[in-house]
Amino acid sequence: MHIDFINKRFIFMAISAVLIIVGMVALVTRGLNYGIDFAGGTMVQVRFTQNVTPDDIRKALVGINMADASIQQFEDSEAHEFLIRVEKSTSDLVGLSDRIKVELEKTFGADKVDIRRVEMVGPKVGKDLRRQGMFAILYALIGILIYVTVRFEFRFALGAIIALAHDVSITVGAFALLQKEFSLSIVAALLAIVGYSLNDTIVVYDRIRENMKSTGKREFTTVINDSINQTLSRTILTSLTTMLVLISLFFLGGGVIHDFAFAMIIGVTVGTYSSIFIASPIVIMMQPKAKSKQKAAKK
Repeated sequence: MHIDFINKRFIFMAISAVLIIVGMVALVTRGLNYGIDFAGGTMVQVRFTQNVTPDDIRKALVGINMADASIQQFEDSEAHEFLIRVEKSTSDLVGLSDRIKVELEKTFGADKVDIRRVEMVGPKVGKDLRRQGMFAILYALIGILIYVTVRFEFRFALGAIIALAHDVSITVGAFALLQKEFSLSIVAALLAIVGYSLNDTIVVYDRIRENMKSTGKREFTTVINDSINQTLSRTILTSLTTMLVLISLFFLGGGVIHDFAFAMIIGVTVGTYSSIFIASPIVIMMQPKAKSKQKAAKK
């Protein structure tokens, strides 16, 4: 089966543009739902041995002026686990988890409450982590630009970088649109997405370079399209096997890893798509400039 991907490239590029615009609008209007890592505050993961609702927990925390705390139940939790998040100044965070435990035990009983996890981050530390996370992604993209330029050509590197920026933008936009928690683990997921997507793109680029050497008089667009088709089965098989693991993590991994798996599912899907419909078409768009430079060099 031979699919004509290249002639459909403008349709898919338009779809990508719409997805990115929707994500950017959500990012501007709704913003990211920063987790404790970035926003600062305290997060307490609590497990109950009985049926409890978020309203029950809020009522129990009235005594320490925490009735307005953000309380989220794990979607897959049959063990009645909740995340209690509080944004307070650094001085207010000291001993907060202990006070939460005391108040919950007063209402539900000492043997009915189990504090599973406590995370505390000051506002300044959260701001620093947010900045460092952004720089980590930026440095990764710069390093990739240099690597692909050295290994291939600048036009290939430009295609790879645009495809990676496309993947990150859509993933971040999805988090803004759905208001899922954006934490350090999501930054790690974005870096993993960059690496995964680049791997797919490099496989296609390698085949393009091999076919360019034996191209004869074939059109460059034909070479690109043939190269994508020749690597398509490998790309699909790799993505499917990766997706099976991610879907298992998403549904069975528990609430702690739920958002990380969600980010990876989106990233792997979009990364596979971009290596076919974004990275290679960018190389085609740069081809006329490459030819003119070659002619000028010969003169």
